[in-house]
Amino acid sequence: MCEPCKFQNHRLQIPLLPFPRSSKAAIVSGNGEQPSELSLTITEAKSILTVAFPMLATGLLLYSRSIVSMLFLGRLGPLALAGGSLAIGFANITGYSVLSGLAIGMEPICGQAAGAGKPALLFLTLRRTVILLLAASLPIAVTWSSIRPLLLLLGQSEDITRAAESYLLCSLPDLLLHSLLHPLRVFLRTQSQTLPLASSAAVALFLHFPANYLLVTFLGLGIRGVAFAAVLTNLSLALLLSAYVRLSGLCNRRGDCEDNEAELTHACSRSTLISLALQSCVSVCLEWWWYEIMVLLCGLLVDPKSTVAAMGILIQTTSFIYIFPSSLGFGISAEVSNQLGAGRPDRARRAAVVGIWCGALLGATALCFAVAVRGKWALMFTADADIAGLTAGVMPVLGLCELGNCPQTAGCGVLRGSARPGAGVKINLWAFYAVGMPVAAGMAFWSGLGFYGVWMGLLVAQGTCAALMVDVVRRTDWGMEAERARRLTGGEVGAECAGVEGKICV
Repeated sequence: MCEPCKFQNHRLQIPLLPFPRSSKAAIVSGNGEQPSELSLTITEAKSILTVAFPMLATGLLLYSRSIVSMLFLGRLGPLALAGGSLAIGFANITGYSVLSGLAIGMEPICGQAAGAGKPALLFLTLRRTVILLLAASLPIAVTWSSIRPLLLLLGQSEDITRAAESYLLCSLPDLLLHSLLHPLRVFLRTQSQTLPLASSAAVALFLHFPANYLLVTFLGLGIRGVAFAAVLTNLSLALLLSAYVRLSGLCNRRGDCEDNEAELTHACSRSTLISLALQSCVSVCLEWWWYEIMVLLCGLLVDPKSTVAAMGILIQTTSFIYIFPSSLGFGISAEVSNQLGAGRPDRARRAAVVGIWCGALLGATALCFAVAVRGKWALMFTADADIAGLTAGVMPVLGLCELGNCPQTAGCGVLRGSARPGAGVKINLWAFYAVGMPVAAGMAFWSGLGFYGVWMGLLVAQGTCAALMVDVVRRTDWGMEAERARRLTGGEVGAECAGVEGKICV
């Protein structure tokens, strides 16, 4: 998710490999000698994994929570499962993806502010992002309230539409909670405060099953009970994280935020945060929506019942695998932004290189996993032979997709850490929509490959995305990125605020 070199106006000034053996910010060992390249690489990998491992645990816990919700929907019968699944998909496209993308806009500011030792800017960014997400929740809430005419217009049945409407209306409070949860996660993650995130997610998961049992089975609220249980779980998570921020002493580190607000606002205006947030949101949504478009394409194929069901299983599989590279990307983003904020461009570059190599290793592991379980994976979800056969046939292609997806997700963390989300917008447009979609449509409908053709389109898109990502990281001028970070965090009072791929005047 990044822009190719033609979108950049500067040359590479710090070579990608080999790492420089001397630097103003070089790490010096206790006996005064410069450490080896291997030692520096291991140190950087440890810093990244310190954030990545707790975020991996958090992602797996949250994924397990969604599985619990689907199990309770399944126990309510086919109508509730169809309506709930439709509502969740609609909520993901129109709501959760938007709020998640907007919150990511605060990541480079918070990460670089943490590296620069400016807690006041961290809290100012947190507050503004919460307000931004609350404002965005209003039109989303209106859209959710109008789901019935929208779904009927799209040809959905009355019964399924009624069930989906019931689920979404009960999920409206979730928009307020997500407006707080997403910024709090970024706020803590960029300061490497990841253990509280994992611990809170574990407590929330522990409460999620009894909440579903109480509301769905004991009180008999049906599909509304599943929605209310999700809201209550997110409420507990938000309260736990808010309590941690309050009681951990992080609030005491913010300094006199009110006195510094004029200077901080001059250094990094609201327009900067909004610009970063909007570009991050578009980048996230473009890739997220691609999978929904794949489902629609499957609905146009021969035997759509089997192809759509197989696509659902495969998307669940990619969602599970994605937890690993996305957690790595969070660690890379935190390390890159911290090092840029601290004025250490060489270490930021090293973190980017190490992170992408770790992403490539994850991709190879995912490929081996997909090939190893291809014959048995679908049987966990269905006993239908046609669906299981389609899923097994595509699993190796899914694994090949991860060879591109994992390193490009790691590279996306580099872009977030260096405040360049606009690059992700351009890359996603090129890779998924200008390249991947025509290939998917052509191979599925005109080449006669059907379901396999759709996934070949994704494979081409992921490969293109990964190639452009590596090219952008290789050509990055890390010295210039460190200067942009200094301006973005207010390191030069009176200077223009460094924005996304250029200047955003204050």
